Amino acid sequence: MSTDPPPSAPMNTAAGTAFALAAYGLWGLMPAYWKQLAPIPSAELTAWRALCSAAFGIGLLIVVRRSHELVRALRSARGALPIALSAALLGANWLVFIFAVQTDRITDTSLGYYVNPLVSVALGFAVLRERLRPAQWAAVAVAAAGVAWWTARLGGLPWISAALAVSFALYGLVRKLVPISSLVGFALEMSFLAPLALLFLALQPAGSLALPGASTAVDLWLAASGLVTAAPLVFFASATRRLPLIAIGILQYISPSLALLLAVLWYGEPFTRDHAIAFGFVAVALAIFTLDALRATREPFPARLHR
Repeated sequence: MSTDPPPSAPMNTAAGTAFALAAYGLWGLMPAYWKQLAPIPSAELTAWRALCSAAFGIGLLIVVRRSHELVRALRSARGALPIALSAALLGANWLVFIFAVQTDRITDTSLGYYVNPLVSVALGFAVLRERLRPAQWAAVAVAAAGVAWWTARLGGLPWISAALAVSFALYGLVRKLVPISSLVGFALEMSFLAPLALLFLALQPAGSLALPGASTAVDLWLAASGLVTAAPLVFFASATRRLPLIAIGILQYISPSLALLLAVLWYGEPFTRDHAIAFGFVAVALAIFTLDALRATREPFPARLHR
């Protein structure tokens, strides 16, 4: 019996777009969620997030009767090391992101996630030996000019932006090399992070943790962090099965755009002319990158082979 999906199943554009909008919308508004947990220091909050996410991810696998996949993956020595590495990269990304939100630098996170696709392209060239088209080289160069402008005019290298872009690009690269579903992969990553999170919390001096003395509202916000973390990942996985990758690539800019609007319009973070110029460079780079990707998908396959 064939296991191929029925003809009507591939590329359900309406549903795929809805799932993508939900995923990127939630990611874009995520800073507002972590602002509610400001009484908890970023390192402690990252540890609690890992624990809550582990409980939610493993619990969800049990509910959908896929826990055996997690057990099988845990027994596989071949896949354990890459997933442990991806878990470390994800944990580092979370820590930097939460620190940025708590120190009123959401604008920096927005820049990081705008630049992220271009960092992924550069990693593909450097690590996977993928060939870059001239337009892709141009996009990377223009984005680098934007980062250089920021560094020269705004008081130094935007390390938060760089850390987020590089850590998430490396995370994507590692996950690309591991043939495992998004939900099982997420639960597996949390299985690696949870013991480290517990160890970190256990080693803190008595009375130094913020959570035990926090309000009930903070406790409730934190309890939801597993759901808040996993939901956009599930929506994103559903979107990728229903939309062409070029559509996913275009829609991904919703997330940093929302974060930038949230930072400037709601939280009042500064956005000067120099910020606008730096983001302008990045916008031009992304326009070049996206238009080139659109053109490449419309070329006949043999033409792409001969590049």
